[in-house]
Amino acid sequence: MEQTPRLPEPQALIFDMDGTLFETDTLLRGVHERIFDTLREEGLYLEPTPPVEKLLGCLGMLLEDIWKNLMPGSTEAARLRADVLMLQYELEGLEAGEGSLYPHVADVLRELKARGRKLFVASNGLEHYVKGVAEHQGILELFDGVYSAGEYKTATKVDLVARLLQDHGLESAWMVGDRSSDVEAGKGNGLPVIGCAYAVYGRPDELSGADVLIRDFRELLTL
Repeated sequence: MEQTPRLPEPQALIFDMDGTLFETDTLLRGVHERIFDTLREEGLYLEPTPPVEKLLGCLGMLLEDIWKNLMPGSTEAARLRADVLMLQYELEGLEAGEGSLYPHVADVLRELKARGRKLFVASNGLEHYVKGVAEHQGILELFDGVYSAGEYKTATKVDLVARLLQDHGLESAWMVGDRSSDVEAGKGNGLPVIGCAYAVYGRPDELSGADVLIRDFRELLTL
């Protein structure tokens, strides 16, 4: 990196999950097919399965908004059923050993913890999925808190991060993520934002408001 700005030392680092810590497509490709096969079998959505890339492009959104993008014109019953199926099939995939973290994530988190940093997750996903990823990937014990929109019923990630900061009395933290919602969550709470440019799920301009871009998770240690 060139001309990296000097960031204030953080008490804590707050991580998005999908596309930041977890390489989501390693789990989601099979899940995606199963969801739409089941919806058609149950007569809830009869259109062809949308490309999985469209789902991956929606990561970071709330589930309600994801289904509206993937299934325009669908009924509320179809979208609610898709919520249930996604969680069920994701957890089954995790139990079967599917899915992987990005390179070096586990080692870097352990080093950050050893340096005395508090670590948190803030995700727009469902509670059992977000915690399930952390548990099955062997990193759950490294976090001081795992926050999800599914658990706290927050309307935006700005609200979710605000709740996290308040709950833990944090005065300084960095927000680390790969989507515009992560940039908004950081900036909306007065936090520096580290943009994960190694992720491929979003648009190239989504991280334009980040303070620093990293292309390898190990760069966090040099920051």
